[in-house]
Amino acid sequence: MTTGDAKDPMNVLFLCTGNSARSIMAECIMNREGLGKFKAYSAGSMPAGEVNPLALNLLRKLNYDVSKLRSKSWEEFSGPDAPKLDFVFTVCDSAAKEVCPIWPGQPMSAHWGLPDPAAVEGTEAERALAFDETYRMLFQRITIFTNLPLSSLSRLSLQKHLDEIGKHGAAATKEPA
Repeated sequence: MTTGDAKDPMNVLFLCTGNSARSIMAECIMNREGLGKFKAYSAGSMPAGEVNPLALNLLRKLNYDVSKLRSKSWEEFSGPDAPKLDFVFTVCDSAAKEVCPIWPGQPMSAHWGLPDPAAVEGTEAERALAFDETYRMLFQRITIFTNLPLSSLSRLSLQKHLDEIGKHGAAATKEPA
């Protein structure tokens, strides 16, 4: 496993069905926390066509540049012109169950499922809290990942770490009823 350098960051794709909230937040977090080491993208199997306004508000509040964010299909990452992917992480349970395209680069993958904050109903404050909680869980998982000693791990050992990261905070990650 090579870790890349500032000239050659490793490519990470975050997948969710709609690509409107969880995968978008993960893309932003990874691009900030993994700057120079990782380049993150996000996509969906059935993209919503727009980024969730509550996700955009939260990311703006946290000083992320949201100007280029868009909901897009995972097909953009399966063609011959797509970036070679090193890692693919699903962040919703439904996307994890779908048959994914063949990704260029034979990336390592793991399921980091989280509840869908967009599915939470209630007051504006309750809905915003769901997005805050999802952001916190993604931030924790991505921070753990970006601090792994990738160059010293075997592929098997790295896969075990990736799977364990997906379980981080799992007790609190039940899909809303």
